[in-house]
Amino acid sequence: MVKPLIFFDPYPRTKEMVLSSTLEKKLKKISRLKTYFGKRAPINIVESILPDVEIIVGQTSMDRRRLKLSKKLKAIINVKGNWENNIDYKEAYKKGIYVLSAAPAMAPAVAEACIGHAIALSRNTYVNHRDFILAKEKYGIEGNRNSYNLYDANVGFIGFGNLAKSLIKLLKPFNCKISSYDPWLTKQEFDKFNVRKTNLNSILKNNQFIFILSGVTKDNINLLNRTKLKMIKKDASVILISRAEVVDFEAFVELAEKKYFRAAIDVFPEEPVPLDSFLRKKNNIIFNSHLAGGMYFSYMKIRDMMFDDISRILKNKKPRNLEHAIPDKAKLRIDK
Repeated sequence: MVKPLIFFDPYPRTKEMVLSSTLEKKLKKISRLKTYFGKRAPINIVESILPDVEIIVGQTSMDRRRLKLSKKLKAIINVKGNWENNIDYKEAYKKGIYVLSAAPAMAPAVAEACIGHAIALSRNTYVNHRDFILAKEKYGIEGNRNSYNLYDANVGFIGFGNLAKSLIKLLKPFNCKISSYDPWLTKQEFDKFNVRKTNLNSILKNNQFIFILSGVTKDNINLLNRTKLKMIKKDASVILISRAEVVDFEAFVELAEKKYFRAAIDVFPEEPVPLDSFLRKKNNIIFNSHLAGGMYFSYMKIRDMMFDDISRILKNKKPRNLEHAIPDKAKLRIDK
């Protein structure tokens, strides 16, 4: 009996990230494994595997023509956190092909980073460190005059997907009152998590902590423009950790640097950030070079969840770990 063909084309993910030696051995026991790393697989290689491939792992472009040629295809697994815009989701759905995302594996690590940034901002950790190095530190209550607590605070989410749901779990011991803005979801979906559904202006005006968690779509680029950013509650802690394109990035940096609000930034419009970037002269913002989710732990989770789902799919069972694409929503999410 011929084993099913699995094709890995995960660029920009590396082999170290998505295909450990252990996983490779396990996959070779149940399949014929073909891989391409280092850049996107050339057209001729992709076209050659289409008639026989059953599972594609990676960011391979799959338009309607390619999907129709892929008679045996059962699943496309995106090993990034957001949906690519190079798949015909409706055609895949119509053909019964699973389109899956690794977002659930990345979310816990990103949520953990959110908590770290929130506390660092609200307790002025980065400022206190700088003052200590300059021998300007203050002790006790005097040093905490500009600090505030995450515990019992009003917290606002912009976006309510896998990341928000992971973050809720970590915020539970802090007894926060959480509200969220996400136009895709109904009130009932928020109620399941004891989260109040509200509008964007309310999130900005009424919360001491604001977490920007939304993936970028064609509809929310610059959702937080300069006017919206100026609505943010004075001295709130704002964590930008999903996609930079959701905000007017230059306005966000300018206002944070002027201390309209406190800010931690994990994502940027251009990555890597140029060496001569204006950002390197800013002193009042916590910068992190897109490190929130890229943990060894996260990729280990991706590999474990992926193998379990692949095994189930090849046995004609429904995958249970990775996120399933919903055609009308997934196609709008854009990952640069």
